[in-house]
Amino acid sequence: MGVERAVTRWYAQRQLLSEEIVRLEAKLAQPPDANPEAQDTPAHEAVDLQSLQVELTKAREKLRLLGPCPQPMMG
Repeated sequence: MGVERAVTRWYAQRQLLSEEIVRLEAKLAQPPDANPEAQDTPAHEAVDLQSLQVELTKAREKLRLLGPCPQPMMG
């Protein structure tokens, strides 16, 4: 039995959003001195953390708005 296109699309979008949320949370949890390449000033770090928080909030909202999985129209 095949899965409807809407269900497959929902699972793909959910997976992408979940991975994005995990990636952003890992960046936020990472200590600022853990990245030796980043020679940022404290003001730039604050802006970067703030932008990560905004991105994380947007990703979580998209995931929430995605809603439950659509039911396949079978049978």
